[in-house]
Amino acid sequence: MRLSIKHLTQLALLIVLFVICSSVNAQVRTAKKINLKLKASNQYAVFDSILNTANVRFTQPKGFREIPALDNEDFTFDYAMDIPGQDFEVWYQVRSQKQNWASYDRFKTDEQLKLANPDSIYKDIAQAHAIAFTGQRNSFVRVLPSAALKRYNADAGRSYILTLEDMPETRHYQYALLIALQKYHTGTILMVCFTNQKDPEFYKNVERAGSSLKFKAVAQNVNKLAD
Repeated sequence: MRLSIKHLTQLALLIVLFVICSSVNAQVRTAKKINLKLKASNQYAVFDSILNTANVRFTQPKGFREIPALDNEDFTFDYAMDIPGQDFEVWYQVRSQKQNWASYDRFKTDEQLKLANPDSIYKDIAQAHAIAFTGQRNSFVRVLPSAALKRYNADAGRSYILTLEDMPETRHYQYALLIALQKYHTGTILMVCFTNQKDPEFYKNVERAGSSLKFKAVAQNVNKLAD
């Protein structure tokens, strides 16, 4: 059947409308993707700035996905990731100690101030978080050996195996491995890995998460403290 000019015109208009709608939908999908990327990169941009102040290098491991980091009155973390399809998350907190060290070095002889040495503050940070996560003071603590410290270019460190309190903040995970690291005169790293199963796969994921960051190798003339 031969179509009339009127029918051909209507068909052409329908095709044009379909193309326009498809183009709009594609633009909306693209805009959503861009917005998601901006939201994700905004958290990383802040984290990257913190990393630079503490002389820390970070590379996101393959298979990990950025998630919002917890930041409230009880827990303040800078960056977080999970592994899709697995019960595993890792949270990072990085802090520069350069200003603290400068203040300490300036006033360390003042007996009235009695300032704490910033090069040992990582132990206090780790202990405070261990108590906040578990509600207890008797978590299993291990001083990290030199081989482990070398991986992070760190001067001192400790690890804590935690049985967690059932809290919505930690998404009801049962266990965590907390690692605290110190680079003398420079900064601290706190890494907390969450799981519901302390199996070999968990420790493999801990290795992957831990290999993502380390202190930059900067030669410093410091007197190392005994852990």
